[in-house]
Order: sequence, then structure tokens, then C-alpha cells
Amino acid sequence: MQVLTLGPARARHVALFAAGGGGDPERHRPLLEHLAARDIHVIAPRFERLMAREANPAELLARPAGLVEALHRFAAPDAAVTAVGHSIGGWAALCLAGARPWGRDGEPMEVPREPRVGRLVLFAPAVGWFAAPGALDAVTAPMLVFAGELDAVTPAREIEGLSAAPSAVDLRVVPNAGHFAFMDTPPPNTLEDDAFDRERFLGELAAATAEFALESTL
Repeated sequence: MQVLTLGPARARHVALFAAGGGGDPERHRPLLEHLAARDIHVIAPRFERLMAREANPAELLARPAGLVEALHRFAAPDAAVTAVGHSIGGWAALCLAGARPWGRDGEPMEVPREPRVGRLVLFAPAVGWFAAPGALDAVTAPMLVFAGELDAVTPAREIEGLSAAPSAVDLRVVPNAGHFAFMDTPPPNTLEDDAFDRERFLGELAAATAEFALESTL
């Protein structure tokens, strides 16, 4: 497994980053470099591309399992860990924090957990797997969550369901933003609303993510 690491290896804070369906953290490089510049150790595995709605359980579970493996390989044992994820990467981060997804067969999925994850920053997370009663009951990590106002892939109204978790949830709906607004390098031919200022938003997103991660303690 290839893992992008940035920032001081023995830092007190770790950002464990999970990209979306494309699986490539390089598409979020400026965000990750901003975190590293704030003395946060970035650990970002690269995953195989997948279409979440068509993926089989093994392909889905490779995401949280790969995050756990990368954390154990690269993180300082005493670092405070914030899991950061976009789309299906947000799904994986929620799994690590105790969320219980349900599969298309109507049965709960057994997913990896990581007790070191103390905070979550989620960009347009894929939350449909957590709609069953009680699916979020074990999530106690505080969450900073961003949803795109114009996102048709992971609509803001679905993401609002994260408020069912017992943790503190700071949900911010980004005006005029779509699903790929959180990527520095979105997929080709991505259309955006003319009113959306990508450069400004990504700068604000990076700053907010760093500040939230730096509030974490063991």
C-alpha cells in the first residue's frame, strides 16, 4: 500500500486522511500541505478507484482497513488522531470512530474500528450506510462536517442525519458547492455554480480543518 506522509513524523497531532472514490490523496495536496505546515503529521493512504454504489463489501472494507494499517505503521503512538475524509473516505472515517454501516443486503457490516481516532473532519461524507436506527450510537468523537448545498451525490439533507450521533456535530452547509468542491483537483468536466469561489473556499476549508485537528488531545 502506498502512503503519502507529510509533516513532522513525531508530531503531537496526526491527520489520517481518506480520499473519495478516486482514492488518490494527491488531489487534495494543498489541504494536506497546509496541515503539515501547522505541524500536523499527515498520513494519507492511496486506494484503488471504486464506485461506492457498485463496490462489493471487500472493496469497501479495504478503505477503513487501509487507514488502520497506515496509522499503525506511521503515527507516533502518543499522537492525537483526527480522521479526515471526503465522500467514501468520510464513510471510512466514521467506521473507524464506531459507526455501524448496513449493507445492501439489509445486514450490518463488520468494519474495522480505531480507538485512537478522537476527532472527525468530514467533507460530503457518504452517510447512506448509517441510516439504520442506532448506527451512530457509538460515535463519540466530535465532528466537523461540511456538506455542499448543491451536492446531488451526498445531499446535505442526508448528511444532517449525523446529528443522531451522541457526539458534538458542527455541520456547515457550503453555499453553491457541489460534491467535488472539496477537491483541489476535481474530476475532469466537473461543473460548478458560477457563484462558487473554489480558491477562497479551499483556503478556508484547510484553515478550519487544521484548527479543529489541533484542538484534539489524548
